[in-house]
Amino acid sequence: MDKVSAINCKATSNLDVSIPDTKGRKIVLYFYPKDATSGCTLEGQDFRDNYQAFVDANTVIYGVSKDNMASHEKFKKNQSFPFELIADEDGTLCEAFGVWQSKFNNGEEKMGIVRSTFIINSDGEILQSWDKVAVGGHVDEVLAAVQSL
Repeated sequence: MDKVSAINCKATSNLDVSIPDTKGRKIVLYFYPKDATSGCTLEGQDFRDNYQAFVDANTVIYGVSKDNMASHEKFKKNQSFPFELIADEDGTLCEAFGVWQSKFNNGEEKMGIVRSTFIINSDGEILQSWDKVAVGGHVDEVLAAVQSL
């Protein structure tokens, strides 16, 4: 996928989110498997800790998983995330971005979110993407990419 069709989503803080952004900002859309799990918490904390640098680069961050809004609100509050989380319970975003895939866990195959990140400009163009993300150092790489655009 090179370009995102307009999508509206529900996010934490009772917000309606537009992808692409209607305010002219870049979006970092990061998909993660599940709220409050170790890797997902670390990734969210890295985005949190670098949040101001993303804001300074005219970029908004949204985390996406299939968890429900109540779970997202609790996760956001517990981790003091300054960015919003999108509840993709029906998998619309996951399917659109191709992150809902067959995965192997403990020798068992099942469907799940492959940890992935996308940078999207205000015209809906995907400027850069990462799939099968390893958490360590990933946010630094995304930030460098956003700052270079």
